[in-house]
Amino acid sequence: MTTSGDSSEFFQIPLEVAEFYESAFVPAFFAQWAPILCDAAGVAPGQRVLDVGCGTGIVARAAADLVVPDGTIVGVDLNEAMLTVARRVRPDIEFLQGNAEALPFLDESYDTVLCQMALMFFPDRPQALREMARVVTAGGTVAVVVPGALDAQPAFAPFVQMAARHAGTEAMSLLSTYFVCGDVEELTGLVESAGLQITTVRTRLGTYRALSVDAFVTTEVESTPLLERISDDVYRRIRADAHEVLAPFTTTDGSIEAPFECTIVAARRP
Repeated sequence: MTTSGDSSEFFQIPLEVAEFYESAFVPAFFAQWAPILCDAAGVAPGQRVLDVGCGTGIVARAAADLVVPDGTIVGVDLNEAMLTVARRVRPDIEFLQGNAEALPFLDESYDTVLCQMALMFFPDRPQALREMARVVTAGGTVAVVVPGALDAQPAFAPFVQMAARHAGTEAMSLLSTYFVCGDVEELTGLVESAGLQITTVRTRLGTYRALSVDAFVTTEVESTPLLERISDDVYRRIRADAHEVLAPFTTTDGSIEAPFECTIVAARRP
């Protein structure tokens, strides 16, 4: 699963990858979470809203429809290719290049700060949250959504375990990166350590979709360094066994529809 986090390993992608992300992954997975995150944060007309790790801007777009007519939206991301697509889709929204760990904004610049499916990729997550807390106003809200723990994902957990049997423990580490913020107690502790007061913690079940089992495998393996570290034979065996592992989530047309758990945390700056 690709993302738009702030780690250089995940960020510096070609424009065609960003375009594919917008056309495929946003409607298949990321779009469903944007209104849920905005609702948890209480995004409302007139607010100044910042979307951190905005990718191609799905959260910024959802928030923009809620803050009209007088609110403002800014999206920030390290990846210029993602921003190029974001600007093309919504030229009326401001998208800026910037690092989540050193946000290019003054203190208390925003009423609400949102971060969807990116926190787990920031190299220094505590610093990124401190920056979000710094730029939000007193009484303002910081809200994040992250995938739940790997063992709570009925499709991904067995897939990662199967891949690790073929590729070794390194596969487990690389393929489970997306779920490193899944421990709710650790996540809320991280948010509180940034000086924020938790107001909402929600666990929600969404759906992860892929066009086929092969598309699922391609996405999960080739969006990580794992592809470069396994042989063609190992990759072939992972592809073959994935059909059995993902059979419970394969529809009659061969596409994948799998339950996917996420955690939403909203917090107030005192």
